[in-house]
Amino acid sequence: MRILTKALFLFLITTVAFPQKTLTLDDAINIALQKNSTLQKSMNTLKTYKSGLLASYGSLLPSLSASGSWSWNRNEDEGTTYNYAGFVYTSPASKTESRSYRANVDANWTLFDGLANIAGVSKSKNDLEAAKFSLERLKQDIVFQTISFYYDVINTSELLKVKVDDVRQAQKNLETITERNKLGAVTLADVYAQQVTLGNAELEEIRTRNTLETAKTNLLYYLGLDVFDNYSFSDNFSVDQLEVIKNRLSEESDSLSVLVSSAMDNRFDYKSALLNLEGAYDDITIARSGHFPRLTNSLGFSSNANSFDKLFASKSYTVGLTLSIPIFSGFSVSNRVEIATVNAKNQEVVVSDLEREIKRNLQKTFLDLQAAEKSLSVSEKNVESAEENLKIEQEKYSLGSSKLLDVLTARTNYTNARVAYINAEYAYVVLSEQLKYYTGVLDYKKYERTGDN
Repeated sequence: MRILTKALFLFLITTVAFPQKTLTLDDAINIALQKNSTLQKSMNTLKTYKSGLLASYGSLLPSLSASGSWSWNRNEDEGTTYNYAGFVYTSPASKTESRSYRANVDANWTLFDGLANIAGVSKSKNDLEAAKFSLERLKQDIVFQTISFYYDVINTSELLKVKVDDVRQAQKNLETITERNKLGAVTLADVYAQQVTLGNAELEEIRTRNTLETAKTNLLYYLGLDVFDNYSFSDNFSVDQLEVIKNRLSEESDSLSVLVSSAMDNRFDYKSALLNLEGAYDDITIARSGHFPRLTNSLGFSSNANSFDKLFASKSYTVGLTLSIPIFSGFSVSNRVEIATVNAKNQEVVVSDLEREIKRNLQKTFLDLQAAEKSLSVSEKNVESAEENLKIEQEKYSLGSSKLLDVLTARTNYTNARVAYINAEYAYVVLSEQLKYYTGVLDYKKYERTGDN
């Protein structure tokens, strides 16, 4: 009793010191989508892919540059005396100035580079779309992880209610047995046995309360919130909610093959992997371009004058074509082709592994969900049966036709049945969300608030 009293006192002190804030599941997911550092970095990185696509389009266009120059020169000669054939000559002093103005415009255009620039545009497009899909999948990851953490809190909260009720009932039974012992209706051993039962119930409550605090801490830490803040959680597992989930699953999940087909169509990470594979093929084309000739075109215009007003009086135009034919490059091109080919093959393996992983996860989750549905149904009946059995044993004990051990066993069975039912609820709800996550249809957009992301 003293242990329970201390625990309750600490709980009350914590509640007074840190006023509670309500945190719904929607709030938690929205916070996670705003504060997740990996998501923020991915959104920033997406800008580099957009810039890369723009640069790849630029490689198809001519480059243009312009320059201008001005120079000034002044020479001062004070005169020179020299002797030539016995005659002395003196040149007069002189001062000269000159100015020069020049303007140039040059353009260069790659007409053919072995299709490297075309493949570069294709690769940049694939990279950008793959990055977008990866970002979408990351958001689904965050939503599912938040749901799992949140429902872990709810599940443990429901278990704590059972443990608190168990302690209250054990305390009530102890008071009843103690009074009956004073009247000589039961033995002192029954009192001791019930005291042990109460102590164990109090210990289980403390353990469950600690587990709940750990679950809350894990959730708040994942959301980037202060783990010392005191939150209440408004969502729980209702019968109506479970029925809605059951009906939705029966409509959407006709068979495992349907789920696999849906996953291949909807999984953002699978779409991203396919685009990365296409980009790897583009890398092969870019590498092979080194074996082909390169044709470039150049255009130029220049003007030069000694005074600014006559700058464009004299003009010069140039047009040129340059054909570069690679003959031998020390096997460097072949090396780049081989590296690109190996990378493409490795990416094919990545896609194949992902397909197998999707099928494995869907199969396991599909079977686990079917088992969870059956477990939920059985657990519900077990609770009803255990509750009825407990009432019978308590009545028989009150009439003196049963032992206390039978009552304690019935009480334990009832508590275990309630715990099993709550865990079955939790497993069923989480597995239903997990099935949507593995299928790729977990909707994160409904949790995003306008202007928050």
